[in-house]
Amino acid sequence: MPAITELNKIIVQKFNKECIEQGDPDAFRELLAGDVINHSAPPGMPRGVGSFTYFLNEVLRKGFPNLRVEILDQVAENDLVATRKRITGTHTGEIFGIPPSNKDVVIHVIDIIRLENGQYAEHWGQSNFADVLKEIGG
Repeated sequence: MPAITELNKIIVQKFNKECIEQGDPDAFRELLAGDVINHSAPPGMPRGVGSFTYFLNEVLRKGFPNLRVEILDQVAENDLVATRKRITGTHTGEIFGIPPSNKDVVIHVIDIIRLENGQYAEHWGQSNFADVLKEIGG
């Protein structure tokens, strides 16, 4: 049986594929703890489950419906998984009032996930998303 750190990496990979790429509501329910904390949510925004589902499904996937996630590196220790990834897509939908530009974008992300009982319990992340918005005309 794989070590817990390897299982945690698999859970994070599953989240990236099924939640970020596919927006699967069942995967969100399965992989996010009810009391998950998103430390990367902007000030004044919800920090729980809704912060993930809203941003990924109502913002990111609407602006970039063909987005794909490529995991470049993962490191796990105890209940933490750090991931460096690249999200690619074409800006064919409106995002934050920015009309489609049909530009291909690359969002570079580094995040740390704390898992508990096979679910996301906490999330911290950094990305170049603000630069991508400027690039497409925001």
